[in-house]
Amino acid sequence: MACPLLDDVLDEEVLILRRAFRHERVFRDRSDPLAFADEYLTERYRFSGDGIRYLCRLLGPKIQHRTVRSPVPQIPQMVCVALRFLASGMFLYSAENLENLNKGTICRTIRNKVSLALKSLAHIFITFPGHRRFHHIKEEFYKIRALSLVIGAVDCTHIRIKRPSGAHEGLTGNRKSFHSINVQMICDADCLITNLEAKWPGSVHDSRVFRASRIYQRLSLGEFSGVLLGDKGYAFETFLLTPLADPQTLAQQAYNHAHARTRARIEMTFGLLKSRFQCLHHLRVSPDRACDVTVACTVLHNIASLRKERAPRVALDIVWDNAAIFPDNINGRLVREQYIANYFS
Repeated sequence: MACPLLDDVLDEEVLILRRAFRHERVFRDRSDPLAFADEYLTERYRFSGDGIRYLCRLLGPKIQHRTVRSPVPQIPQMVCVALRFLASGMFLYSAENLENLNKGTICRTIRNKVSLALKSLAHIFITFPGHRRFHHIKEEFYKIRALSLVIGAVDCTHIRIKRPSGAHEGLTGNRKSFHSINVQMICDADCLITNLEAKWPGSVHDSRVFRASRIYQRLSLGEFSGVLLGDKGYAFETFLLTPLADPQTLAQQAYNHAHARTRARIEMTFGLLKSRFQCLHHLRVSPDRACDVTVACTVLHNIASLRKERAPRVALDIVWDNAAIFPDNINGRLVREQYIANYFS
């Protein structure tokens, strides 16, 4: 005769075993995206295993679920699915490898969780003039082509977006006949992004973006002892060196050559950023969300650079041949002439 108490114990043991096996299956299939070699992880997510674990620790408090509903993605899953989208630009490719997670869950994870969490950290990882000592930033720029006093290179890049509807449609169209947001960045000599303006539609000129930026105001007030390098699309300023349109003397030609080679760091930064995060070649989201994703990618780019993550092959960004729309600052012209006389004559 069977003992009811023993039956109850056996039933509980069976239940425990079933739960154990179910947990093991879920962990293996859904919750361990890091069970691969670093080479695979870097190719797929742009971060090594250690880099992804760091991101999980960094973002975990901001993205963890406050519910016990099942199924819900775990923190490594959320981080990896977001990184996979940012690296490839394709939602469905990420979704194929996550069982029991629908596309809606993946979209919410990327847009409402990880992207916004990264954006909230922008003030920590994107800081002007940079994370290193002031004199070190100038020295690194000087090593390129012996330009003195340089603390950053500035330019804008267009992030293509889908054609928006409503009020945004006319604003986001740019002169290259596609819809975009115009994103201004400043970088240091190591291609770290030290300043970011990601809120302007594609129709706005680079010079206007710069004039309206907070960094322009800070530079105008003399907050920093140094100069930026900009292309001919920017007007002369006492804190912004631009190339000569028609260099005549050997000193002017030398200055233009050094300026071009040093300012190329911002083009390299654009190329590195877009090679690392392929989604930035075409974001199929609204302008507001495109801005959020761009900020998230920029934060990740700086984290990857600071952690010495392997960089992808760089394809330089398209150079936009803009003409300045604001009048030159006469003091800025004098500063440039004096700069050439001091360092290139």
